[in-house]
Formats: sequence, structure tokens, C-alpha cells
Amino acid sequence: MTTLAQDQAACAALLGRSRSSFTLPIRMLPASKRIGTTVLYAFCRRADDIVDDAGDPRQAACELNALEQQLGDALQGKVVADPVLRAAADMVRRFGVPEECLFDVIAGVRMDLDHRGFETFRELEEYCRRVASAVGIAAIHIWGFLTPSALDAAHACGLAFQLTNILRDVVEDRARGRVYLAREDLARCGWSTEELLQAVPNPGAAEVVRLYVGRADGLFRQAADLDRMLTTDGRIVFRAMFGAYGAVFRAVRRAGTGIFERRVRPSRIALYTATCAGVVAGPRP
Repeated sequence: MTTLAQDQAACAALLGRSRSSFTLPIRMLPASKRIGTTVLYAFCRRADDIVDDAGDPRQAACELNALEQQLGDALQGKVVADPVLRAAADMVRRFGVPEECLFDVIAGVRMDLDHRGFETFRELEEYCRRVASAVGIAAIHIWGFLTPSALDAAHACGLAFQLTNILRDVVEDRARGRVYLAREDLARCGWSTEELLQAVPNPGAAEVVRLYVGRADGLFRQAADLDRMLTTDGRIVFRAMFGAYGAVFRAVRRAGTGIFERRVRPSRIALYTATCAGVVAGPRP
């Protein structure tokens, strides 16, 4: 029989192996909130890994279903084998994290397992809500927030971060046969999913970038309001994460149509500098 501390240590080890860009910001939290946030991101990593490591989609689907069932059992106080789920159930009880946030994460990664793209931006936004905004809303329950308006700002923050990921990873996703940009947006700019998958150059590429960068920029500006809605502990870690993602977003914006040719990323020094500057100066939209 393992202890809660051992379960939490297993989560810390999982987060460490993931080399997440969030590892450093999470360290800025006081012990209890640091542990809670580590558990949250370990849970997300557990769900992601099922899809990312999927050799057989049918087997992965069964594993996701089992994860969902065991999560429900753990939340009901039943004994489960997975230390991450045991720690996650304690996190939910300890910090009042909405249970639906965790189920949304599983639903979101399930969409990746059977990826068919998105017809409309509204469909893409729903995907982003599940895989990113749900995590942000769970996180601010752990960090502490001062007004219900923080939930809307956290939602915007999740969308901004996930759109940044999508723009950064166009080339990598294309190599896996995936396109996350909405088909209606591509068509509006005179492009098609098939042409994008085949890396067929198109003058509409610049308009696609302008459209998505503009949306992400607006969401970053909405998300910046979260800074004044969090407790001091939460504000510090939020600023660090916002600074890091802001650096990635600015690199994407500078690259323009280059995002269709290579994966864009700021240097480690630029990323570290932006993270530190964010903590000191606050969010820079």
C-alpha cells in the first residue's frame, strides 16, 4: 500500500521526464500548491502519452476508456492501481478542482486519437477548451483566484496557449497527417487541407497566418487580465507561464509563413529571459 506522498512523488517523476516548459514555473509555487499543480500536469501527461505512444489506435482507445473509468472510481473514493489517479483524486478534493476539467482533458486527447480535423473554428475552439482551457481552469483552483471572472480569463489563456502550439507545430503535425487549422478558414484563404498536407505552396498562406495570429493575439490580451485576478502565489506562476508562451508566440508571429516550412521556437536564452521578465514586469500581451 503506497502513501499519498509516494503517489505525488510518482507524479513529480512523470513531469520531470516530460521535460515540460512548465516545470520551472511550477517550482515557483509554495509546497502544497506546487505539489497540486505537479499532479495536475502529470495527469495531463498520462492522458497525452496514451495517444502519443499509440501503436494501435484501438488499444489506445481502450486505454483511454480505462483511464476515464478509473478516474471516476478514484474520485468516488475507490481504490485504483494508478498512483497518478490516486493523487489526482486527492488534488480535486484538496483544492476544489472541478471534476469535469479532468474528464474534459481525456475527451480532448480522445479527439487526437481519431483526428479528422475541424470544419469550423468553433469546432477547433471546443478542442482547445478541452485540452488546454480545462487545464487552466483546474490550475487556478489550485493557485487561488479572487473573482469568478478569472474563469473566463483562464479559458482565454488556454485558447491562446493552444493556438500558439498549433501554429508552432504545423510542420510536425503535417508529418503525422494532421491539420488543426479549420477547413473553412483554409478555404476562405484559397487553400485546402490536402494542399497543406502535401506542402503545396499557396499565396493564401500569409492570410491564414494573419487570421490565426490575430485571433491568438486577442486571446493573449484577454488572458493578461488574469494577472490581477489571482492570489500572489498564482500570479507569479501565471506570469512565468505567460512570459514563456508569449516568447513562443512572438517567434511564430515573426516567422510568418515560415511556420509552414519549419517548427518555430525561440532560443533557450530568449525563453528563459521572457519567463523571468514576465515574473518581474507582468504579462506582456
